[in-house]
Amino acid sequence: MSFVNELGPHLPFLRRYARALTGSQNSGDAHVRAALEAAIADRSVLDTSLPARVALYRLFHAVWNSAGATLDAANDEGETGSGPEGRLRRLPPVSRQALLLTAMENFSGKEAALILGVSDDQIDQLTDRAREEIDAVLKTNVFIIEDEPIIAADLRRIVESLGHDIAGQARTKTEAVERALPARPGLVLADIQLADNSSGIDAVHEILKSHTCPVIFITAFPERLLTGERPEPTYLITKPFLPDAVKAAIGQALFFA
Repeated sequence: MSFVNELGPHLPFLRRYARALTGSQNSGDAHVRAALEAAIADRSVLDTSLPARVALYRLFHAVWNSAGATLDAANDEGETGSGPEGRLRRLPPVSRQALLLTAMENFSGKEAALILGVSDDQIDQLTDRAREEIDAVLKTNVFIIEDEPIIAADLRRIVESLGHDIAGQARTKTEAVERALPARPGLVLADIQLADNSSGIDAVHEILKSHTCPVIFITAFPERLLTGERPEPTYLITKPFLPDAVKAAIGQALFFA
């Protein structure tokens, strides 16, 4: 298998990462396309001495940095405004990148350092800074759609550790719609497959018809939602998850909300 072909399995997860970083499906996908176009135009931009996944994310960040790490309004019409862009300037992008790489994408500190072009020692400092920014985010109420009691309890604990309130909880689509709308949550955490084989995605679609808020989906099979064949989640966490991954996703979602 050629090095370029080795990149294929990692592309859906790079798209997930790019969306979480930019707070937008359109903007995230645009940055990924730019990285792939750079690789097609000049194969030397891919460092083949590195593992394929590390090389791909490193290339993405090279393209991101060359673009100034700004949201592209042309690709985000109607999704973002001057407010989120202003917050991006106040929060050093590299700190958010370090936390998302290690917490959500499960890169080691050494791999994250290679991707970002910083020293190994700086990674811990950067992730600590990002966690401080997450802790400073305005508090909200969070609705949890999850049919497994242990996982739901873990999510409640993580949410409450960040200082947020629990707006409610549901195990099925019907429960979610009935309980979430009166609660008017500031954020929804939603499993994909629910207790009665109903869909967390369908539940969220119904909720968003009447109430707008950011949504983080949680699934054991993220590749099923990252096919590029239909609208996809901006924020997606893989089961089993680490608390830091959930915290990072919550921080990003509320940052852009």
